[in-house]
Parts: sequence; structure tokens; C-alpha cells
Amino acid sequence: MTKLTLGYSPCPNDTFVFGALAQGLIPGAPAFAERLEDIETLNHLVLEGQLDVAKVSFHALGHLRPQYCLLHAGGALGRGCGPLVVARETVEPADLHTLKIAAPGRLTTAVLLLRLFDPRIGVGPRELVLMPFHRIMEATCQGEVDAGLIIHESRFTYPRYGLRQVMDLGAWWEEETGHPIPLGGIVARRSLGPELIGAVDRSLRASVEYARAHPEKVRDYVAQHAQELDPEVMQAHIDLYVNEYTLDYGPAGEVAIGELLARAAWAGVVPESDLPLFATS
Repeated sequence: MTKLTLGYSPCPNDTFVFGALAQGLIPGAPAFAERLEDIETLNHLVLEGQLDVAKVSFHALGHLRPQYCLLHAGGALGRGCGPLVVARETVEPADLHTLKIAAPGRLTTAVLLLRLFDPRIGVGPRELVLMPFHRIMEATCQGEVDAGLIIHESRFTYPRYGLRQVMDLGAWWEEETGHPIPLGGIVARRSLGPELIGAVDRSLRASVEYARAHPEKVRDYVAQHAQELDPEVMQAHIDLYVNEYTLDYGPAGEVAIGELLARAAWAGVVPESDLPLFATS
């Protein structure tokens, strides 16, 4: 049987979610050929149709719906886990549109939230400076940019660079909408068909359940890809981004995702779509 191409990031929450699958610990799961890349690279690989199943930003999903559907398991959605804007000096959020801001990729949900907060940001002479997420804190600290939009484990480590929080975009979203913040989800190519997509979704849920029940079985796999994170930061990352919504978004999660995509479409950031998010119920 031909293996399905599967993409996800080396971040601890993703390797925790996919660790059991990648190590062949889920009986009856479809066969996968894994590819680990940063989230913005994954966004573009899926836009180019190069992966069958992949983790993508919900911002990117807004551009992918004709070809890809969302799986119920494996996503990153929650409260208190949104992207942050940081800077060396005290900055008011209302002034962000005047600053040179580093961002982790044009299709990231972080950039979408920034644009929903203030459509003036990243427009005209103050375009966003795009760079890999792990470079943003150093670039901000050294004065290459005025502020940085940070994601992933940077949330835990930015004080080490002498940076201060300007804004928590996740907290803004929660206050604005009352919903948890959707960050990223797992998509599958619609052409795989409902039966195979359903099998992938069930296997992914089983992988999450296995990792939560037997964290010691995936610990080495997570550490192998954790980019030299210390164990405390690695565990904090997993604890923050792997939660009840990772098993299944449920009604509350689905409403939050729908709200984010609707606001993005209304703002002209992504195309409008009446296609169902999920291929299976």
C-alpha cells in the first residue's frame, strides 16, 4: 500500500500528538511517510498540494478548503495559548501599525489575528518582516525590528531576551469573541475519500490518547525533535497546547473555528466558502 504523506512540525505538541503514530504504536493505522517542517513551510506545502495529511495554521485553512478538509483530532485550540507581540521598550497596542514587526509567516494564524486586531498593521511602508519563528526574539532584541510576533515555545522564553509583552492576541480574541483561540489543525486531502479520511482521523485520536496515557513512550521522540529545549519548557509547551480540544474540537471548538474563518473572510483575508469544514461527522 502506498504511504500517505504526513506533515507536522517538530514542536513538542505536534511530536507528542503524532509520536505514537510515527513509532508504529497504533494498530491498524494507515501507513504514513512523515515530513517534519516549521508551520509556515507546511502551510505552503499543503497549498501546493504536496501532502496528503498535515498540520496547518487555521489562517492557511481558509485558503485550502476546496482541496482539504479538517480532521476532528490533533489540533491546537484553547485558552491562554495565543501568540504574543513583544518589544524591547514599552509600546501601546494602538501604536503597533507604526512599527516594523517581525512575524513567523504570512499564513500563520498569528498574522491573521494581528490583522483582525488592526487592519493597518503590515500595510504600506510598514510591511511585516517575515522570518522563521525561532529568529524573531533575537531580531527584536538586537533592534532589527521594533517588535516581534511570537508563537510556540517563545511564549515561555521571551523574558530571557530582555523583551516585554505588548499584547496577548489570544487574550484579545477571547475577550472579543468569548471563544477559545483556534491556532492550527490537521487537514486531509478531500480526494482521499470519507472512508480513508475517517480512518486517519480515528488513528490520530488514538495517537493522542496513547500519548496521554503513556507519555514515557513518546518522550524520547518528542525530545529528539525539540530543538534543544530544556525539559521544563518542553513539558510546559505540551501542557499548554495539548488539551481536551486536541482529542476532538467538539461544538465549542467548531464554533470558534467557524468564527475565526468568518471574520477572516469578512476582512478579505481569506476567500469565502460554503464547503463543510469536515468530511466526516
